[in-house]
Amino acid sequence: MFYENPASKALIASETYHQACGSIFRHQNRLYSAPVAGSIPISKQKYVPTSGTYPKAFLASGIHVGVKPSNTQFPDLALLASRTPCSAAAVFTKNKFQAAPVTLSRQVLERRSGEGVRAIIVNSGCANAVTGKGGLDDASAMGSTVDSCFDQSEQSPAGASSTLVMSTGVIGQRLPISRILSAIPNAYSALSSTHADWLLAARAICTTDTFPKLLSRTFSLPSSPGITYSLAGMTKGAGMIHPNMATLLGMLFTDAPIPAETLQPLLAHAVDRSFNAISVDGDTSTNDTLAFLANGAAGGQPITSVDSEDGRAITEVVTSFTQQLSQLVIRDGEGATKFVRVRVINAPSFPDARKIAATIARSPLVKTALYGKDANWGRILCAIGYTDGLGPGAVVPEKTSVSFVPADGSAALKLLVKGEPESVDEARAGMILEEEDLEILVDLGGGEGGAGKEEASYWFCDFSHVSTARGLHTVRRTTFIGGSVVANERDRNM
Repeated sequence: MFYENPASKALIASETYHQACGSIFRHQNRLYSAPVAGSIPISKQKYVPTSGTYPKAFLASGIHVGVKPSNTQFPDLALLASRTPCSAAAVFTKNKFQAAPVTLSRQVLERRSGEGVRAIIVNSGCANAVTGKGGLDDASAMGSTVDSCFDQSEQSPAGASSTLVMSTGVIGQRLPISRILSAIPNAYSALSSTHADWLLAARAICTTDTFPKLLSRTFSLPSSPGITYSLAGMTKGAGMIHPNMATLLGMLFTDAPIPAETLQPLLAHAVDRSFNAISVDGDTSTNDTLAFLANGAAGGQPITSVDSEDGRAITEVVTSFTQQLSQLVIRDGEGATKFVRVRVINAPSFPDARKIAATIARSPLVKTALYGKDANWGRILCAIGYTDGLGPGAVVPEKTSVSFVPADGSAALKLLVKGEPESVDEARAGMILEEEDLEILVDLGGGEGGAGKEEASYWFCDFSHVSTARGLHTVRRTTFIGGSVVANERDRNM
């Protein structure tokens, strides 16, 4: 039976969120990033919510299991569940070495045709990737153990799990599966609708993150103006971020009535403009998964098409929401000192605009120039020029303009106007690049035909000394071999 978690109520009553969260993160700060004393960096505390409005009939918990032997107290197993069956959709990594939970979750959605999903179980500390048949068995056991906590009369079709499984952590190691399976009933018992428990779940999925990434909001739909719907989401990630269909791990939940056949294209549209439009280091994880569950608990008319009035409204809501959620990953980029949006406008097509934005975002030369506060727009032009797969006439040098747009709303600093270089005010450029936030605006002038009006954005961070050190730094990890814990050099958190 679901119930409110008394422990979480006591937590809320006894201490502020940031005090609790600072304690949670102490001793878990990544060696190569922001926290010095172990707490959430002051500059990032503003991104962590102190309250939330969560969708009806969804519950969350985060508990400690000790997936990694070094973790003796912090939550590393999250369970998100609905009191009623949900429609579900997901997008997955295109990395050829797909982790066992990716394979399993894809199978669950296929067997159920996206309907009747009840929960998502997530562990951090071990990716369960490149672990062979044993890894698949472990992922399956996690799902079936969660299933057994629900009313078995609701499990249909026969033999199909109703639980999606996600894992994140070190590649190539087996899960301590007995420990996880024995803890799942405790995670189920701890399920609650409080903000504290949603926050614990968001914390439990973290690896090298310096803060938990959780958002929620309310919205309405044209067909049901009197109903207030809720949308919640959490994600994790700080490195190995350059997604192709998703980014690391992410989950969305809503109480709006959205059938699976609408949910999947809705999610694909939103992800293409959010989670598929961010980059930290250019690496695509083996575990990337973003799932969306809708239980319809708030009532109203089902949204049967993304092209309907309600469909267009929910698409705008979800796209905006996923953009905000995915941008938290960039805010927490390993070694990052800048949050940059590159916006390409007046392109002949959306794919052209997106490809150019992505190429600029993953250019090491652009990223290092930004870190060095160098207004080197030639590196931006270089990236535009070598972008692959563009349509004929997408880029015309004589029509291309580049500007820096300051975050304070002041006038843009023009660097290149229709192929002609501007006389750059280096002092002002330096002031703009001193700020954390920056927009790079690329205007293609409509392309060869001059009629292009499409635009796309990409969000990324800079490359700093710390970013480079992260890639070179050797840290310790532990491996289970024959029941023993063996120390190894090098760690790669997913």
